[in-house]
Amino acid sequence: MIKTTIAKISEFKNQEVTIQGWLYNKRSSGKIQFLQIRDGSGFIQGVVVKKEVKENVFNICKELTQESSIIVTGQVRKDERAPSGYELTVNNVELISLAKEYPISLKEHGPEFLMDNRHLWLRSKKQHAILKIRAAISKYAREFLDDRGFTLIESPIITSSAPEETSSLFEFDYFDTKAYLSQTGQLYAEAAAMAFGSVYTFGPTFRAEKSKTRRHLNEFWMLEPEMCFVDHEGNLDLQEDLIEYIIQNVIKNCALELKILERDIKELEKVKAPFPRLTYDDAIELLKKSGEEIEWGEDFGAPHEIYISEQFNGLPVFVTNYPKECKAFYMQPDPEKPGTVKCADLLYPGFGEIIGGSERINDLDILVQRIKEEKLPMDIYDWYVDLRKYGTVPHSGFGLGLERMTICITGIDHIRESIPFARTLNRITP
Repeated sequence: MIKTTIAKISEFKNQEVTIQGWLYNKRSSGKIQFLQIRDGSGFIQGVVVKKEVKENVFNICKELTQESSIIVTGQVRKDERAPSGYELTVNNVELISLAKEYPISLKEHGPEFLMDNRHLWLRSKKQHAILKIRAAISKYAREFLDDRGFTLIESPIITSSAPEETSSLFEFDYFDTKAYLSQTGQLYAEAAAMAFGSVYTFGPTFRAEKSKTRRHLNEFWMLEPEMCFVDHEGNLDLQEDLIEYIIQNVIKNCALELKILERDIKELEKVKAPFPRLTYDDAIELLKKSGEEIEWGEDFGAPHEIYISEQFNGLPVFVTNYPKECKAFYMQPDPEKPGTVKCADLLYPGFGEIIGGSERINDLDILVQRIKEEKLPMDIYDWYVDLRKYGTVPHSGFGLGLERMTICITGIDHIRESIPFARTLNRITP
């Protein structure tokens, strides 16, 4: 008996195999039962012909309910009509557990109902495809950085400081002091970069924003590389190479999942470096010409980002040199463009920002000045300031939102489907 998974079924053409999984759906034409089987790696149809199996096997198939767990044995047959290219001619079915009436039938349900049943909704073909692609994005992002000599560094989730907007911190008591859930691993990655040269952190981050948009979660995952001896331009070059690498590998290796999601591959195939680059000044003028009422110094909202992102023939676009008032204290001022910093947001067509990054301040006096200007508690940042005292160098980094990258590749409408269990303003279960 050959035990295998549906994902590897092509290796066993015309052989008898056993698959352990669940009944996704079924239909009958009297003397033939068509079982849609899933096993976590994929989906396949099993055909059960009454005259070719024992009576008790056919009766088991008739009684099966959606999501019953089963062990199925059968012959692997090539079938061009099948999504996977194969189907199973079943000769035996062993029932492990007969499922009760399943709450999520194969019909339309409202988003709140589906999110209430997220623990079960994950089993659907579409959600399965989305999260398989999410996993692939993680794999190819790490592969890209690992192959370039980056070292993975785990940053703490419990912190005493905030590198960005303090009003969006989750605060809690940490023994006899106040602590916060991490907004980013960046500051710790900068410290590690001074030890290892090029590093990245990859883990959950938290924002206490009271947002209900399609782009925001209160808990999400960030990939955050930091590089010594890399300037602003080198930072942008790495970002566009990373995005191209991820997308082109997903196209190559997740074809079935993209097909399930009905994703237009031609749109994704366009995404190759180099990407267009637009200064903040030029972006402001572009928005004004479109009729937007926006002034220099204002940060962009989602509608602004989306409009800008759609002007470059399907390519992501970098918007560079934002005013320093719009950005975090650690970003390097640009002496050639006074009042701005050496930063960039990467805007993806039809969505907006997926990456934010910058060259970091490497001068001790400038960093201290910026911390004071932002009225941040100097004692909390003592260790961060130390990095500029002991062998400071030019360095840069960025953060890529995993869920936002997943939305852009899969083409789904809402960020809540891009993570296994979403945490939003009104949802903390399941």
